[in-house]
Amino acid sequence: MLQTLKKYFGYDSFRLLQREIIEHVMAGGNALVLMPTGGGKSLCYQIPALMRQGVGVVISPLISLMKDQVDALRANGIAAAAINSNNTEAENRAIIDLCLHGQLKLLYISPERFVIEQKRFLSRIPISLFAIDEAHCISQWGHDFRPEYTQLADIRSTFPDVPIMALTATADKVTKEDILQQLNITDAQQFISSFNRPNLSLQVCRGYSAADKLKHILALIRLHPYESGIIYCLARKTTEELVAKLQRYGISAAAYHATLSSEDRNRVQDDFVNDRVQVVCATIAFGMGIDKSNVRFVIHYNLPKSIENYYQEIGRGGRDGLPCETILFYNLQDIILLKRFAQESGQREINEERLNRMQEYAEAQVCRRRILLNYFGEVSECQCGNCDVCNNPPEQFDGTRYAQMALSAIIRANEQVGFTTTIDILRGNATREVLTHGYSQLPTFGVGQEFSFREWHDYLLQMLQMGLIELDYKENRHIHVTALGKSVLFKCKTVQLSKVVKEDLRVKNKRTKISALTNIQIAKLSSISTTKPVLVEDKELFERLRQLRIQIAREEHLPPYIIFSDKTLHELATYKPQNIAAFGMIYGVGENKQAKYGAIFIEAIIGKKVEEVEKPPVQPTSTKSHMQEQKELHANAYVQWSESEDKELKRLYEQGFQIKDLSIIFQRNTGSIRSRLKKLGLI
Repeated sequence: MLQTLKKYFGYDSFRLLQREIIEHVMAGGNALVLMPTGGGKSLCYQIPALMRQGVGVVISPLISLMKDQVDALRANGIAAAAINSNNTEAENRAIIDLCLHGQLKLLYISPERFVIEQKRFLSRIPISLFAIDEAHCISQWGHDFRPEYTQLADIRSTFPDVPIMALTATADKVTKEDILQQLNITDAQQFISSFNRPNLSLQVCRGYSAADKLKHILALIRLHPYESGIIYCLARKTTEELVAKLQRYGISAAAYHATLSSEDRNRVQDDFVNDRVQVVCATIAFGMGIDKSNVRFVIHYNLPKSIENYYQEIGRGGRDGLPCETILFYNLQDIILLKRFAQESGQREINEERLNRMQEYAEAQVCRRRILLNYFGEVSECQCGNCDVCNNPPEQFDGTRYAQMALSAIIRANEQVGFTTTIDILRGNATREVLTHGYSQLPTFGVGQEFSFREWHDYLLQMLQMGLIELDYKENRHIHVTALGKSVLFKCKTVQLSKVVKEDLRVKNKRTKISALTNIQIAKLSSISTTKPVLVEDKELFERLRQLRIQIAREEHLPPYIIFSDKTLHELATYKPQNIAAFGMIYGVGENKQAKYGAIFIEAIIGKKVEEVEKPPVQPTSTKSHMQEQKELHANAYVQWSESEDKELKRLYEQGFQIKDLSIIFQRNTGSIRSRLKKLGLI
């Protein structure tokens, strides 16, 4: 398996649960695989499809995702194709002929087309496995139910001896059970991977005005020049307005929403995938069919409908494992709009509960990652250190006096005001609404001028979450004071509020360091005493390699990340391989890419033609033994492993260090590291 992984994909090791899933399917077992977006689901069916006899059939709802994966597989030297409505019938016929002649290893197909083709030709060819991607679409309880998926129920009876895999990134307990029932694979082993994506930073910004949001977004984009990002909005109009604002600042941005023509949507998606557009402002219709690995920021301009939606959308960032910033803007208007959507939906109770959980996440005062992991059934007791709550723990203060100000203003206005008018009263803003109703004559008019509009908005949200006030959605969203709120106002019950952090929206001078190794790994490497310094990435070389990747991608009409991921480029700029063999040891370089791109990238790295590098100089025959040569290259070559080294090797490997990194740390060649890991039962 590892040989197949390295040969085609250029990876030295499997991610969490991948090996177990592949072994189970190789043995003919059915499986339900639940992994977060970017967690490595595709390899779980691609590897066994390559190793088992026959064609692996992948059922996917999205043509764009099929194309993305087929392009990536072909770039790795794997025979793959997709049958879909974008092809001509002649093209689909040619693909069927390849299957019939045993010349394909992976076939992608839509659920609608599968129902037709399973009787026409699939029953006539050996099939290695069925992989049903986005399997939550088969369940009416899922967040993206698609009726056409229900036609897949008879796969089990038609192909009783072929393993079936159902794969999804988000599914609660009810949805998981429904998937198994619908596909008739209740005997399937369930593999639920960790939902922890530590490379995604999590930040929530509450109560921001449109102007503040724009400042924050512009600052973030300036920290990520030439890097891609997605901004999710609730409304089509918002996407278009935001694109116009970004374009005025010289940012390459495009809108994506359901009312665009199919041709326009495909164009925007193609421009984004091929790095011709830096930022896409989109409704939730965008991203499901995109495998783009180098998205460096994901922004939610409005509160999402559910944690499932939110986690799937932020999961589209940092798929290559490198850092990605995620920001969620949230205010009362989002809650009002989403409440209405939930009430008008066909599943009111379920959707209102999901919205409540999303609101609780946005207003949380504890580690946000813990909340997300716990929501998906993964208990976490540790602080993540990569969310706004962990990095800037909320400071509590006695807010009784300020809560009483707000409660008094609401009651004196006969509970006929909403958030905005309440804040105008407290801040002493003589708006038309305030003057028309005589609110400027209230004793509470202007008592809260020390706080900005955003601060008061945040404190009112906290009071809403604590149950001091409630919104009457049937009465024009007026605020009512609850019994608990009255006990604060009239009985002096104390209230603890969290201080609102006044953020500096200017661009910081520093930016997140992105390297071939993660920041955590760099820190740990630095703490280990070695005879050689830790390698440092050459930033100028990375930019040259990035430009080379763009050039090759345009020549081959492929997205740049399919040529090589950002992570691969960072490793190349760090390790600077001097020959084709060393190039093949870099992360993400399989045999096909090593042969195809090795020479041109080595030339870019060292400034010489590969023929000049590879040609050995004329020298007298060396009298050194292999052992002597290895000792000169690696200080600890042939030195017996100590117990303490074994423990350290085990600890670092389990923390995700790659074999090439361990080779540097322990001053031994990669073969020695691999051999020791096998002896310790780690590979």
